[in-house]
Formats: sequence, C-alpha cells, structure tokens
Amino acid sequence: MTIVGLGEDGLEGLSPASRAALDAAEVVAGSARHLSLLPDLRAETLEWPVPFAVGIPMLLAQRGRRVVMLASGDPFWFGAGSSVTRHLAAHAWQALPAVSTFGLAASRLGWPLEHVACLGLHAAPLTCLRPHLHIGAKVIVLLRDGAAVTAMAGYLRDTDFGATSMTVLEALGGPRERQRDAVAATFDLSDVRHPVAVALQVAGPGFALPRSAGLPDALFDHDGQITKQRIRALALCALAPRPGERLWDIGAGSGSIGIEWLLAHPRCEAVAIEADPARAERLRDNADRLGVDRLVLVTGSAPEALSNLAAPQAVFVGGGLSDGLLTHLWRILPAGCRVVAHAVTLESEALLATWHARAGGSLLRIELAEAVPLGTRRGWRAAYPIVQWSVSA
Repeated sequence: MTIVGLGEDGLEGLSPASRAALDAAEVVAGSARHLSLLPDLRAETLEWPVPFAVGIPMLLAQRGRRVVMLASGDPFWFGAGSSVTRHLAAHAWQALPAVSTFGLAASRLGWPLEHVACLGLHAAPLTCLRPHLHIGAKVIVLLRDGAAVTAMAGYLRDTDFGATSMTVLEALGGPRERQRDAVAATFDLSDVRHPVAVALQVAGPGFALPRSAGLPDALFDHDGQITKQRIRALALCALAPRPGERLWDIGAGSGSIGIEWLLAHPRCEAVAIEADPARAERLRDNADRLGVDRLVLVTGSAPEALSNLAAPQAVFVGGGLSDGLLTHLWRILPAGCRVVAHAVTLESEALLATWHARAGGSLLRIELAEAVPLGTRRGWRAAYPIVQWSVSA
C-alpha cells in the first residue's frame, strides 16, 4: 500500500513518485474531498467513511491489490498515516508525503516552525490549547471546520486571552486559498471553510500555566482532598516524571498529581485511580480544563482497581494507604518502579516507618507554616506535617 500526501492543488502539487503510484493503483481510497481533487482517476475508488476508524477494515480488505490511500499533506504529522500503518507489516507500505499544512502556514507568515507549537485538534477538545497559552506564544492549530474556529475564539476569550491575534488560513496551497486576520475578542467570521488552520499569536492577561512543579491550588476544583501546592511540588520532585513514562496516581482526589505529571511532557502517561464517583467526575473536569484529556481515569479502590493496568514507572499513593496496598504493590510492580507515598495520621506514619525499615528509600517529614494576621501583628500558622516515603520497588 502507498500513502500519498495530497495538497489542495490536487495533481499539480504531486511528486513524480506520487503520480506514478496513482497511475499504477488498482484502488484509491480517500475522503470525498480528496477524491474530488483527482477527478480523472482510472482506478476503483473507495470513499472513506465517518468516523475514520470504520474505514480501516475496508482498507485492509484490499490486501493483495495495488492500493493508494490519500491523506492531507504529511500523513504522519497529525495525519492518518500511523492510524493505518499500525495494522500493517513493516514492509507492506510506503509513504509519499506532500508539504504539511503547518509548513504552508509558516511559509505564509514567515514563522520559524521550530519555535511554533503545532496542534491537530480535529477531534481533540479545544482545552488542549491550555498549556500553550502564554504571552508571545505562536501556535498553529488544525481544526475541523468554521464552527470550531468560532469556538476557539470563544475559548480564548473565556481564558482571558481575547487579545490573541488569529490568522485564519483556508484551503492552503490550492485555488480556494484564503487568509484573513482577526482578534479573538471580536472574532466574527461566519464563512470559514474546511480545510482550515488557524495561526495564533497569544496575547492577553490570562494565567499562563507555570512549567515548574506545584501549580496553584486554585486551578483545581476540589473538596479538600488535594495534595497542596508546595507538598505537591516535593512529591513530583520525588516522582521525577520523564518522557514516555506512566504514573499510577492512587487515591487521586482532585487529580492534581496526575495532571501535573502529564503537563511535564506531552509523552507522559498517567492513570488516576479514585474510589469516590463525585471526586472522579471532578478530577475528570480538572484534567480536561487544564489541557490533559489523555489522563486515564479508573473509578474504583486499589488494589482491586489496579487489575489489567499497564505497568507503571512511578506510583503515587495519596489516599487509601494501607499495609495491604503496599504489599500488593511490591508483588506486582516492575523492578525499579519509583514509589512515593504520603502520610498525615500517626497510624499511616507508623506504617511508612515500618516499610522504610523493610524496603529502604528516603523518609522525609515536611512541616510548613505560613505567616497570617494575629491581632495587629502576624504569627505562624502551621499545617499538618506530612511524612513522605520515596523508594524504588
């Protein structure tokens, strides 16, 4: 199978290799829009259905024939390429990309792509923009249609980034190409056509998410079950998120630990385990609002809820700490897995002291006090001390 990247100029923009692949094809599969750009195909055509996943079995059923699949621009940059090739043997396909929409957009604007955040939000929520919203940021976003562009302008207004400049780029590289400038706060374009990309120059007084660990507690909706900002920063320091690693956040509460783990790097993964349904729903909302909808939520109690989960590289126990849970973890965790557990009661402190003597690691007592008004003066108000145990399984 050959995956051909197609621009809006149809045949005009195809490389000789892409033209040759189409000439030799027995079957050409693509969306109605893609097929309309190549009206004189001699091969049998298959129109790709909606939703996209439904078309994969249809394509795989053509094994043994010379098949060309049409995709937009570069099929492996927020494109359909990897969705299909994961079902194929390593040498059963080739890709012939065209210029990506990101490349075309940057060339129109004179933006250096290495300094631009590139996002594909055809199916993902607009809240995935949240980590990228800070003064001066440049972002190019692929969107589903004109309604999504209007919704994005509303989202920018709602997050106090209404001063953001929006360059709406339609049908780049083809005869219908159009480029228009707007500002999110006053966006009123009602005739935006697919395919569309929007280039953002972020501006406004909205709150930019810090890159360091320890986001303000006010960013998380919670009922009091939250690892507080400074304690959270120490927990994340001990957990040490690295690209591609997976965290189990047990007794997740508001989800603050798992959410910050995911914000550390776009390839980080996290599973939040929370027994209380109301907290689980609140946790889900927190993750979506802060742009990490990829957080996996398991509603249930550990250790039962840990069954069938992919193995982690780090575990945080913020709630539900017990000897039975730790015993179970030591039985199932891979060697070298980093475990961090917090205790606030005397009983849970004693449990961590016992396990520290048994398994080693670091036992840390954290005591914080904050200056508050005391009559006409100020005094220290102490928080409950936290005992943190960090160890490798």
